[in-house]
Amino acid sequence: MNLTIQNLNKTYKNGVKALDDINLNIGPGMFGLLGPNGAGKSSLMRTIATLQSPDSGSITFGDLDVLNNKNGLRNVLGYLPQEFGVYPNLSAEELLLYFADLKGIHKKEDRKKIVAEVLQITNLYDVRKKSVSGYSGGMKQRFGIAQMLLNHPKLIIVDEPTAGLDPAERHRFLNVLREIGAQHTVIFSTHIVDDVRELCHELAIMNGGKVLFRGSSAEGEAQLAGKIWTKRIERADFDQANSQYQIISSNYNQDNTLNIRVLSDESPDPSFQAGQPMLEDVYFVALKKDVAHV
Repeated sequence: MNLTIQNLNKTYKNGVKALDDINLNIGPGMFGLLGPNGAGKSSLMRTIATLQSPDSGSITFGDLDVLNNKNGLRNVLGYLPQEFGVYPNLSAEELLLYFADLKGIHKKEDRKKIVAEVLQITNLYDVRKKSVSGYSGGMKQRFGIAQMLLNHPKLIIVDEPTAGLDPAERHRFLNVLREIGAQHTVIFSTHIVDDVRELCHELAIMNGGKVLFRGSSAEGEAQLAGKIWTKRIERADFDQANSQYQIISSNYNQDNTLNIRVLSDESPDPSFQAGQPMLEDVYFVALKKDVAHV
């Protein structure tokens, strides 16, 4: 089933326009929602999850009118917010059995079966008897996925799930999401470009409550073909280069020089080399164009 968002708008009481005429059509698989902090990603996630109402617009999931049938959406939704609470003195298995009962799985045999299944999917089965309070950050996030899967959701939303995870935990968590994404419609919200590149077949880039780009990584990179140029410069020369060229990103080398990536329809001068467009370029170009239009 497709999730269709049309003309979605939301302005908070403080005057901040969190959602500015959002239009998206999201099919099965992993869909990345990429943008800096404050871009409106969480506002969109919360609106889709029926935790807040928009000022105008519509959301449908298949034949389901989400805004007019919130309980219908909640029956098929799995939602992992940025932060969620747990009962620290219970084991993962005990907590999941309790949550399964709350979600309407009342037969003991059925509860035990689904809990074992989600513990296996999230690679927590071997530590199912351990108190969740003793879990690492990555394990707690995987536990969040486990409780989310108890009702066999058709639509899954995960909001900034890898923030604060160390590289090993992030890798394990992304592997769990990758497996889940093969069977569900998953919206994956993040400000980390690498997460989207590794997981998502399609993405949207957001900033200021607006969608700046919608497509695949390959489509975005193709739009920049022949327009990315690279050069190594001294750190002291950056300000001059920044005023002279349209620098979209830069990174330090071990010798404290900088590699700059420049957007230009042709080589700025013979000292530049042609660069292979990357998703980071698509992201930074979209953000810079948005700032230029403000």
